[in-house]
Amino acid sequence: MSKDSQNHRPQQGPGPRGPGGGFGPMGMGAPVQKAKDFKGTLKRLITYLKPYKMQLIAVLITAIISTIFAIVSPKIMGKATTKLFEGLMMKFRGVPGAKIDFEYIGHIILLLIGLYILSAVFAYIQQYIMAGVAQKTVYQLRKEVEEKLNRLPLKYFDARTHGEILSRAVNDVDNISTTLQQSLTQLITSVVTLIGVIVMMLSISPLMTLIVVVTLPLSFIATANIAKRSQAYFKGQQKALGQLNGHVEEMYTGHKVIKVFGREEKSIEQFEEINERLYQAGWKAQFMSGLIMPFMSFINNIGYVLVSVAGGILVTKKAIEIGDIQAFIQYARQFSQPITQTAMIANVIQSTVASAERVFEILDETEEIPEAATAKKLADPKGEVKFEDVSFGYKENESLIEDMNIEVRPGQKVAIVGPTGAGKTTLINLLMRFYEINSGKILIDGIDTRDMKREHLRGLFGMVLQDTWLFNSTIRDNIAYGRDGATEEEIVAAAQAANADHFIRTLPDGYDTILNEEASNISQGQKQLLTIARAILADPAMLILDEATSSVDTRTEVQIQKAMDHLMKGRTSFIIAHRLSTIRDADIILVMNNGRVIEKGNHQELLEKDGFYADLYNSQFSGGRMKNAG
Repeated sequence: MSKDSQNHRPQQGPGPRGPGGGFGPMGMGAPVQKAKDFKGTLKRLITYLKPYKMQLIAVLITAIISTIFAIVSPKIMGKATTKLFEGLMMKFRGVPGAKIDFEYIGHIILLLIGLYILSAVFAYIQQYIMAGVAQKTVYQLRKEVEEKLNRLPLKYFDARTHGEILSRAVNDVDNISTTLQQSLTQLITSVVTLIGVIVMMLSISPLMTLIVVVTLPLSFIATANIAKRSQAYFKGQQKALGQLNGHVEEMYTGHKVIKVFGREEKSIEQFEEINERLYQAGWKAQFMSGLIMPFMSFINNIGYVLVSVAGGILVTKKAIEIGDIQAFIQYARQFSQPITQTAMIANVIQSTVASAERVFEILDETEEIPEAATAKKLADPKGEVKFEDVSFGYKENESLIEDMNIEVRPGQKVAIVGPTGAGKTTLINLLMRFYEINSGKILIDGIDTRDMKREHLRGLFGMVLQDTWLFNSTIRDNIAYGRDGATEEEIVAAAQAANADHFIRTLPDGYDTILNEEASNISQGQKQLLTIARAILADPAMLILDEATSSVDTRTEVQIQKAMDHLMKGRTSFIIAHRLSTIRDADIILVMNNGRVIEKGNHQELLEKDGFYADLYNSQFSGGRMKNAG
């Protein structure tokens, strides 16, 4: 596993998670991802919620009503307890006609049921509205990310791993969605609950409220100290887990090589060493974070004892009623909960804003150069290609290609050869406008490629690459991908022209055979024939063949070569090849090194020159040695 893919996994990390998405009880102690510009990113994220201002006001109102109904219930329940206690005491004292007023208690119970139902109804409405707002907001964000990715140049994707881009487009957006839907309403509820509980406690007894408030800092001090210690262990746990995942993935990927070289024991030793580190860090992290709840329970219980003693004294002095003690204890239990939730939500919001920042970084990336205002089209492309004084470099101050001049006539077969890093694939990237040239011109039938729309330009070419791309569907659908609305007859004709029809019909379901996700249920050569059939069906004006036969056996290569010969008839073709036997009949062979065309001509002419190409060719067929190209 690459370092990058480890760094951009979903932001939960290992171990059990609390409601805040962290580790251990209540998510305390876990490292929290933070934004570089918290304030600016939060403001920008809020702008996505502005269209739903009325819905958010409705959420706030329903949250307040729902919480108020839930908060007043203990005080009302205390009235029933007081009435029950008074009736029992009067009976105990032998007061004539004394009885428990069950009718009054019944009314209280019905009132409580009504309040709880109303609280639940308003909570449901709140969640329903917020779910709609959250999903609409994230839908808009996903749409913008998708559209942005379509407008980004190839160099953006070349500079980043797939894992990083997927993490931002999927995991980070999902993190925002979860926070908007759950944590935002929870935050509102927690704040309202905290204010309401304090008001209700003060209305019962300011003295007992003071006792509860005094015990609160003890909880914070204990939690902060434990969280600080456990955070170091959680970081170690994350690091060890990343190393373990990387080791396991690496060992499985290279399983055969490990077996061949007899490195099983060494691999197991490495696994056990990393696993031991993960175990040590993991149990310490979980143990330390697990101490938070017992400590908080201990401190809270001390508070309850003090409240009960103070309440008992106040009852004997008739300063409060017995039911008020019951209500107050319920409020005391509720008091610490919203504070803890708010602390957790603060961590979640930190992580969410960091996720939003990563998403906004995609949205702020430099896009492809805009299309020409009056784009030109080739109604009847002939396939004439010219490179005029073309210069290009992947980095601003490092030039790879300088003053390149190439002229290709319609229908010619152009082979591009040279050592690794010579600039062969770069040439194709420039031709397709995956990268923009620094200076000069690339002309197709006399029209500058920058004056065409990219979609139209790329539609002129058909590509058959070394790495075949087939998707999880039928063989028919994979071939038909080459052209919208292709008929069954056209699909079969393309397969026949690519020498693929025979092997397709030998499969159990023929053209209806479903390829799995990796298309591993057919051979590499068969995959390549299907991609050629797809290119034949597309019927492009020009072709690009990039190492199309490099990963197949000799017999399959002959089949593929025949299919490609059929495909290239009458078309301008650009062939990148390392096997020089496949390009001996090319009209022009461009020999590249260090971004320059150092030799040009057909096979025979280049052999007679006895230069770089001759050495390259002889090194493959005669055991000769290549000269240093400088």
